[in-house]
Amino acid sequence: MTIREEQEAWEAQYLSQYASLSRNSAGRDRTEIPCDIRTEYQRDRDRILHSKAFRRLKHKTQVFLAPEGDHYRTRLTHTLEVAQIARTIGRALRMNEDLIEAIALGHDLGHTPFGHSGESILDKLCPEGFAHYRQSVRVVEVLEKNGRGLNLTREVRDGILNHRTSGHPSTLEGWIVRFSDKIAYINHDIDDAIRGKIFKETDIPKVYTTVLGHSVRQRLNTMIHDIINSSIGQPRIVMSPGMEETMQGLRAWLFEHMYLNERPKAEEGKAQQLITSLYQYYLEHEDHLPEEYRKLIERRGEKKERVVCDYIAGMSDSYAIYQFEELFVPKSWKG
Repeated sequence: MTIREEQEAWEAQYLSQYASLSRNSAGRDRTEIPCDIRTEYQRDRDRILHSKAFRRLKHKTQVFLAPEGDHYRTRLTHTLEVAQIARTIGRALRMNEDLIEAIALGHDLGHTPFGHSGESILDKLCPEGFAHYRQSVRVVEVLEKNGRGLNLTREVRDGILNHRTSGHPSTLEGWIVRFSDKIAYINHDIDDAIRGKIFKETDIPKVYTTVLGHSVRQRLNTMIHDIINSSIGQPRIVMSPGMEETMQGLRAWLFEHMYLNERPKAEEGKAQQLITSLYQYYLEHEDHLPEEYRKLIERRGEKKERVVCDYIAGMSDSYAIYQFEELFVPKSWKG
C-alpha cells in the first residue's frame, strides 16, 4: 500500500460521512497517473501554490490602492486568511482539509490589479464581460503552464467558481470556503479601515457589534463558532439565520462607509484610466503581447479581446504601472 492509499484509507475512516473523499474525486479533464505520496486534492493545492498567478497575488490590491504602510492586506494575505479560517472550520467538522485549502488558495487567482475597480473596468471593456471568479477558473484551466493549465480536479474548480456570494458549490468544502471568504474580508477590511483612519471601532453600529463582537478577534470567533455549531453533523454548511443576517448587514454597512468611501477610492479613476489605456494599446499592438498570450490567439483561436483581458488581469498593481510608464510616459533624453 502506498502512502497515498494509506491517507485515502484514513480519510474514509476518520472524515465525516458528508466530506469529500480524495479517492472519490470526479477526476481531471486529462487523466494522470496517481501520485504515490499525495492525494488528488493535495496535488491540486501544491500546483496552485507553485503557480505564477499565486505568486502575483502578493502585489495585488485588496481594498486600498497603493497603501503607505506594510501592514495593509494584499490579495495574497487575504487568500491565506481565508485558507486559515476555512481549515479551522473544516477540521472541526471533519471535512477534507486538503480540498478546502486547494479551493481557498485558488479562489482569487483571477483578480485584477487595483482590486474591484480593476475588475469593474475590465468588465466594461471586454465584450465577453469579466468576473474574477470566472477568470480564476480560466487561470487554472488555460492560462497557467503556457496554455496547458494546471489540470485540477473538478471539485477544486467548482469550489473556485462558486466562492462568490451567489455561488452554490457542489461540495461542503466549497461551502466552507464560500463562507470563510466573507468572514475574512469583512473582518480584515475593518481592521485595515481602522488602521487607515477611515472609521473607528466605535463607529460600527451597535446592532452589529452587539451580536458579532467589539473587535476583529471577537467577530472572527463569533462567526466561526456559529458556522461550526450550526453545521456539525449536518449535510450542509450554514450560519444561524440571525447571525448570517447580521453579517450581511455589516457587509452592507462596509460598502457604504469603506468600499465607497472617497479616501480608499481616491485613486480609482486613475487606475481605471491606466487599465483602459493598456487595453486599447494591446488591442492595437497584438504583436507586443508576450509570446504565451499570442499563442492563445494563434494556436487556440482565442479572441484577441479575451486574451488582452487575460494579460492585463494577470498583472500586479506595480507591473501595470510599470507597463503604463513604459508605453505612455516620456523619458528623459540624454545626448
